[in-house]
Amino acid sequence: MSYDLCLLGQAEKPYYIENIRTGIYSLEELCFYLYNNICLIDDSIMNEGLCDWIRDELKLSKLYRQLYEQLEKREGAAFFVLPIFREAGYLSHQEMREFQERLTKLEVQSEDMKQKLRGDYLVKEKMFGRAIWEYRQILNRKNPGKLGTQFYAAVWNNLGAAYAGLFQFKEASQCFWESYGLMKTKETFRKYISTLPLFLTEEEYQKKLKELQADAYLVQKIQEYNAKICTQKSFSDELERMKKRDSAEIVEELKEEYCRSTKI
Repeated sequence: MSYDLCLLGQAEKPYYIENIRTGIYSLEELCFYLYNNICLIDDSIMNEGLCDWIRDELKLSKLYRQLYEQLEKREGAAFFVLPIFREAGYLSHQEMREFQERLTKLEVQSEDMKQKLRGDYLVKEKMFGRAIWEYRQILNRKNPGKLGTQFYAAVWNNLGAAYAGLFQFKEASQCFWESYGLMKTKETFRKYISTLPLFLTEEEYQKKLKELQADAYLVQKIQEYNAKICTQKSFSDELERMKKRDSAEIVEELKEEYCRSTKI
């Protein structure tokens, strides 16, 4: 990046970016968002509201006209986004070319694939509520076979991860089971078996294992694997760090994080 300083002035009123639930105050902040969130460049950012904000708050009338014309032409995200980078001088020529190539490759993907990429990014950023909405949109369109069984198995798997991030383990297990039904991988089965004890009683868990006719040796290996994770140094260090903190502070922090994660 050429620079990250705000040289073009700040707005009095921020532009609220729905995808990340954050307000921005400058063109440089907008560039930072676009560059680092390429999967989230869609109609939620390419709209008249952003154009009006650039005109009214940043006083960039020429850029406003350029962007508004692109909205009417509907030539693609690259034609809308690149003028913003040029105005700010945010990227070098090489960075601009590389970004355009990435964006062009993304634009030719199917809507299902683009939506999955958005969901995957949102899970990574722990915005689970929005990710769940993205994955559900794909599954609700009911295009079985369009992108192949492996694709939809991955959607179900990642949807399970999003539910698990919200501690909704029953829903997560159902998603992992749906994924396993499409692609019977050991990793998906491990996730399914590992999730069951988080919402079932021990009696219910053992009953479920019998219903599944699960291999006892495989289940044992899964349980050993999970126990090993809990004894890893990074896990134990984090646990020790949490013990030293004020409990009220931790609860408040977890509340804020959960609220952020559940927003759609």
